[in-house]
Amino acid sequence: MDRVTLSVSAGKGGNGCTSVKREKFKPLGGPDGGNGGNGGSIIIRVDPSLTTLVDYHRHSHRKAPNGQPGKGDFNNGAIGADVVLPVPEGTVVTDADSGELLADLTGEVTEVVVAEGGRGGLGNAALASPTRKAPGFALLGEEGQRREIRLELKVVADVGLVGFPSSGKSSLIAAISRARPKIADYPFTTLVPNLGVVVADKVTFTVADVPGLIAGASLGKGLGFDFLRHIERCLAIVHVVDCATYEPGRDPLTDLDVIEAELAAHGGLEDRPRMVALNKVDVPDAAELAELVQADVAARGWPVFAVSTKSGVGLKQLTFAMAKLVSERRLAPKPALPRIVIKPKPVAGVKEFEITTETGGEYDKVYRVLGAKPERWVRQTDFGNAEAVGYLADRLARLGVEDALLAAGAEAGDTVAIGPGDDAVVFDFAPQVEIGAEILAARGDDQRLHELRPAVKRRRALDAEYHAAKAAEDYTNLAIEGLE
Repeated sequence: MDRVTLSVSAGKGGNGCTSVKREKFKPLGGPDGGNGGNGGSIIIRVDPSLTTLVDYHRHSHRKAPNGQPGKGDFNNGAIGADVVLPVPEGTVVTDADSGELLADLTGEVTEVVVAEGGRGGLGNAALASPTRKAPGFALLGEEGQRREIRLELKVVADVGLVGFPSSGKSSLIAAISRARPKIADYPFTTLVPNLGVVVADKVTFTVADVPGLIAGASLGKGLGFDFLRHIERCLAIVHVVDCATYEPGRDPLTDLDVIEAELAAHGGLEDRPRMVALNKVDVPDAAELAELVQADVAARGWPVFAVSTKSGVGLKQLTFAMAKLVSERRLAPKPALPRIVIKPKPVAGVKEFEITTETGGEYDKVYRVLGAKPERWVRQTDFGNAEAVGYLADRLARLGVEDALLAAGAEAGDTVAIGPGDDAVVFDFAPQVEIGAEILAARGDDQRLHELRPAVKRRRALDAEYHAAKAAEDYTNLAIEGLE
């Protein structure tokens, strides 16, 4: 199993906590609500011990745990654990919907975050400020990222064996390595690529037994392009030619032409050096045929070897030639491969939001606000809390959304939607300039603190008057005693 589609869901961020610290003789000690924990992410990581994606074919849905909500006394919620999905080296990760390449997990690139966990919401302790001393609300946690990804395995091997079905590729890899693929005398015995490790002349290299190709494989015929892609990472290609076939219209040169045509149609393999193994020369007729075509194959500039996986003829020369070719390819300067570089989006000069006007549909006219910040703020808002809604309105006003709506022609009572499509939050436009600054200044304050402050001031004033009167009375008494 070398191609699967996987549904991944990152964890939701925990909600922030709304709490006020209460102690003996101190009922209003200030906000102490903690922040919610971030949700867990989904990470794809290379595991060298794996060779297949079969686990994800059986379990195609993976979900990370959510972050925990914050608590009082400044306790932040626990962070959701990341879920790590191990894959073999050579796995290509793409977005199933857009086709965007997310990562090619080879070489130095060993892992990629495919679904990022949602951020936890801030508690009211983090939202407190000199003008908002006791917020009666907290922010909600964000939803984790959800997406469908496609995992595609491309075998990483030094040498790829290609050829028609039953040409002896599996027998060859079994003869030169400790690999034990399935071997039988019928076409398409091999259904998955097999890897073998070969040691020759102090050089250790890997050989991939690519399942049989036929005419039209690049168009999907037979096993088709499901296995052509496994040759893409090979340093060299070895044609395994069946010299003992009795099928009509088949001969070594024709087989080579057919396979080369399919490789050319697949593309990207023109720079790979070729070698040819004329197999099954233990059969007398095959030995004669191999001797006849050996010169014609060599004329194409390819090294050619007459071998027999049954008797072992020519296998030593072939493996040493493979080792020499692999060594040369490893020492040759490698072309710079494109790397996926994730860069943060620029902040300066980028509009933080935009406003479009839409007509028709459920509403006659809608002013739609699109942008990362306003959309995220809406997701963080608890619309069941009037103070939280007021805080959202203040944030949008500071960002300039209201001024932009007024400039676009919006009037009080018009329909405004924040966000795209059906997920948008729809409300009637009510400009804050008509509400009054004295009301806006009260948002985010605990009214009990306003009730407490005048009482304290009155108590202190009465205490001052009492002490002043007492001092005056004592002074008068002392003066009278002095006169007497």
